[in-house]
Amino acid sequence: MNKKRNIFPLILLLLVVFSCKEESAVKSDSTEEAQHPKLILTAQGVKDIRAQLGTIPIFDQTLEKVKAEIDAEIEKGIDVPIPKDYSGGYTHVTHKRNWFVLQKAGLLYQILDDEKYAKYVKDMLMEYEALYKTLPLHPKTRSYARGKLFWQCLNDSNWLVYVSQAYDCIYNYLTEEERNKLETNLFRPFADHISVDSPQFYQRVHNHSTWGNAAVGMIGLVMDDEELINRALYGIKDLKLDANKKDDDGGYLNKDGKAGFLANIEEPFSPDGYYNEGPYYQRYAMYPFLVFATGLHNVKPELKIFEYKDGVLLKSINALLNLSDADGDFFPLNDGQKGMSYYTGSLVTAVDISYKYGNQDPGLLSIAEKQNQVLLDDSGLAVALGIKEDKTEPFEKKSINLSDGPEGKQGGVGILRNDDIELVFKYASQGSSHGHYDKLSYSLYENGEEVIQDYGLARFVNIEQKGGGNYLKENTTWAKQSIAHNTVIQNETSHFNGKYDIGSQHHSVLHYFSSEDDNVQIVSAKETNAYPGTEMLRTMAIIKDEDFEKPFMLDIMKVTSATANQYDFPFYYFGQVLQTNFDYKTPETLKPLGTKNGYQHLYVEATGKANPNNSKFSWFNNNKFYTFTTATNSNDEILFTRLGANDPEFNLRRDPALILRRKNAKNTLFVSTIEAHGSYSPVTESAVNSNSSIQNLKVVLDTEDYTAIEITSVKGNTKLFITANTNASKEAKHNIVINDTNYQWTGNYYFK
Repeated sequence: MNKKRNIFPLILLLLVVFSCKEESAVKSDSTEEAQHPKLILTAQGVKDIRAQLGTIPIFDQTLEKVKAEIDAEIEKGIDVPIPKDYSGGYTHVTHKRNWFVLQKAGLLYQILDDEKYAKYVKDMLMEYEALYKTLPLHPKTRSYARGKLFWQCLNDSNWLVYVSQAYDCIYNYLTEEERNKLETNLFRPFADHISVDSPQFYQRVHNHSTWGNAAVGMIGLVMDDEELINRALYGIKDLKLDANKKDDDGGYLNKDGKAGFLANIEEPFSPDGYYNEGPYYQRYAMYPFLVFATGLHNVKPELKIFEYKDGVLLKSINALLNLSDADGDFFPLNDGQKGMSYYTGSLVTAVDISYKYGNQDPGLLSIAEKQNQVLLDDSGLAVALGIKEDKTEPFEKKSINLSDGPEGKQGGVGILRNDDIELVFKYASQGSSHGHYDKLSYSLYENGEEVIQDYGLARFVNIEQKGGGNYLKENTTWAKQSIAHNTVIQNETSHFNGKYDIGSQHHSVLHYFSSEDDNVQIVSAKETNAYPGTEMLRTMAIIKDEDFEKPFMLDIMKVTSATANQYDFPFYYFGQVLQTNFDYKTPETLKPLGTKNGYQHLYVEATGKANPNNSKFSWFNNNKFYTFTTATNSNDEILFTRLGANDPEFNLRRDPALILRRKNAKNTLFVSTIEAHGSYSPVTESAVNSNSSIQNLKVVLDTEDYTAIEITSVKGNTKLFITANTNASKEAKHNIVINDTNYQWTGNYYFK
């Protein structure tokens, strides 16, 4: 009995000790749980979302759609094939689908608290762990930096950016042993391969490297690995590389030693938020920029990442949205695929994150409504609540000038908007390896439809049958060449002789930009390096005038050269020829216009002689009428061409162009207008206002300092446009005499 009595206090003591240990363990687990998820979706965000579910329509609808998608994927089972294909091939597409599925399943686990999603993510990650540690480099050898899951490190980085989010979401679901297994055999080796094993990919200022930096950094944030986080932010330290060695993608390692995520913010973005590779690649790069930045904001707020470089990451979203037409499609500057719009998933991310972490711009909510989906995270909740609370306002696109270069001193892009007419004028820098040789080029839109086009890229993205879904050789032989763009070509040679090394050293310079007058919007820029000894000054305006149904475009290209040259000036229109006021002949056999620099791809369909005063060309497209009027002389030639020569695999579109050719000219002036007018109804078979409103276009003065253009309408009214070619400041005072009449004004231009 006494022994038993002595045991009870001991048992009681042990119970207290175990109870304390259990309570301590619970507190420890609770603390651990508070740390995950912590990247894009946070633990507090999960609580807030769960509290609002069922009351936030756009979020609820997105959640329902994603749940149905992932439930179907779970039903199909897990597929982790051995890599073997290029873009568009089965293994590529499967691993790509897996990264999206893993990320979404992780979100569903957190939001719905349903273990089946966590188990699915864990099981697939374990499949990847078993596969990855057996993989050599990808069997396809085309890339300058081969991945293991994919043919290039870029796609491996895509995978890790998304999968790190899935891992964050199920981190606390896994045991410590399971986490160690994944981190040791999958995540750490994966991060090492795309960084220290592939410096030619990782140590650059380029959208590829941005993905790599974000991938390494995000998995580092989940794993609390400071070395990986610093590697992501600042690049690989003490690495000996040949900075002058060119890679297969056309770029170079950063010669001044800068690399990492912060360098990729500093260098490509201008203070206005323009990304030097153009909107197509900015759209692609914004996802890693913004999700990694959000992760840094949540985990390392002391970095103040959204304030870095004067808040340029959030500022860039406004710039990117302004680089889209009336339908939301991005202007295809540089290598850009047409039809890519702000309805893509990366722009859902951009809009939502910009709204939550920016200034809560209500205009972004209207775009989110058009996108009809939100992110299933903290930022998506903020947007959903903003819409629910009726804070939405229209996102208004106005005329805007976006500077290029890290300090905004490397040219730029001017966008003129007047009613339904949009003009995109490119006077930017080379645009890294994705840039084209097209200084002072432009494209023209009416209500979201291309009137005068920019070709964009020669690539069938992720269509395996066409070059493995990658860039085709015609991207170099055609799309990048100057003749593929609406700008002046001298002696059938591309700007900078089509050399990246030369083009990347130069940029055009803004002469002036004016958008204060709603009726007259103007952008003017100068290029002095595209051809040695030749200077080009191009001034473009969108003018609204009561004698015209719609605003019309005025284009003045002033060329000054030390030698006599041949100049070609192409206009890439869409549609059918209606009428000309000049005679032309069609050949019996189609022949290429030239042998190189893109000319080898153009068939000559007709040749004609220009009129001595004005040459006019009218065409018809999408039930609308357009007229091109240009001031010409009797020695000018006019060529009708069509793309498709020397293209045996039919990789190029069969687009038409009108080319104005001027031979043996030293200093010369090209002046033209484009009018959008009238309409045709196939129902009533009636044409309205199918003729041009311009009776005459005349150069009345052209000196070093001024160029004056007289525009006479069919109603007999004459307007005079004068642009200052030298002193074009807003404060400059001008006083000139034209045909015995004195004109005085202050500013860049005169129109009356």
